[in-house]
Order: sequence, then structure tokens, then C-alpha cells
Amino acid sequence: MNILIKETDESDLNNIKQLWADGDVMQFVGFPDGLVQSDADMKSWYKRIKAEYPRTNHYSIYDDGTYCGEAYYSIDGEHNFLASLDIKLLKHARSKGVGEKGLRFAIEEAFKHGAEKVFVDPNPKNLKAIALYEKLLFKRVQCPPHLREEVETYKAVYMEKETPYF
Repeated sequence: MNILIKETDESDLNNIKQLWADGDVMQFVGFPDGLVQSDADMKSWYKRIKAEYPRTNHYSIYDDGTYCGEAYYSIDGEHNFLASLDIKLLKHARSKGVGEKGLRFAIEEAFKHGAEKVFVDPNPKNLKAIALYEKLLFKRVQCPPHLREEVETYKAVYMEKETPYF
């Protein structure tokens, strides 16, 4: 296994577009048939991500040159520098340590760029994701008021981590 985690650039957009269009990948985030985006949609999304750097960043994950998925963080400077995290992997990359490496990387980058805490809000049916978050020392805690409506709407499990250490 030769994992490369890199800042997403325009050359990664088609891979991300295919990742998001995969219903197996997107089922736990409300898109069981995938989220289909146009090339223009992807370029617009990429510009937004780049405009928000370093408070927000997106990473593309490869193993031996094969695209595996994405990792992401976004720091909310208005709410105690709390950073949301996300990771999505194609089926071929799961249960091989790729997700753990990608998530560890995103956590470290979020803290390096000013996060005070990081959080995830997985679907309660996504047991593998919850197990990974617990392995990385995320704790189930009460959701902060500014996120409560969204977390409750999706019946997500709210979990935080207060340090970049594992």
C-alpha cells in the first residue's frame, strides 16, 4: 500500500465527481442514488473551497496511483473554531486503513490551521464510520446549539475530538 493524500487540484475533479455520483458512497449522506454534478458544478465547488483556504481544505486520496476518495475539513471561526470533518471512500478502498490515514491527515491539518475541536456527524447506520471515529478517540457529546437542528434533522450521531493526538 502506497497512500498519497494531496490537496485537491483541478485534475482531481473528475474523480470526485464520480465519487459523489456513486450511490454506495453517498447513501449515508442522503443520496442513495449518488449526487450527480456537472463539470461546471465541480469547478464552482472547487473555486469555493480554494477561496476559503486555509479555513477549509479538501484532499484527494490515492493508493498506488488509484483514486480512493476524499477527506475534508472546514473551520467555523464564528463558533469557537470548531471544524467539521468528512471522508468518503470508494468501495475498493474500504477496510484497508485508507480511511484512517485520510481522516488522521485531515484532523492534523484542521488543528494545524486553527481548529480548537473537530467534529463528525455520521449517519447512525454507518457503523464502520462510527467505529473508525471511536478508534481515533472521538467522543459522543451533546451537539452545540448552532448545529443541533441539522444534526437532529438527519438523526446523525454527533462526535467531537479536542486534540490532534491519537
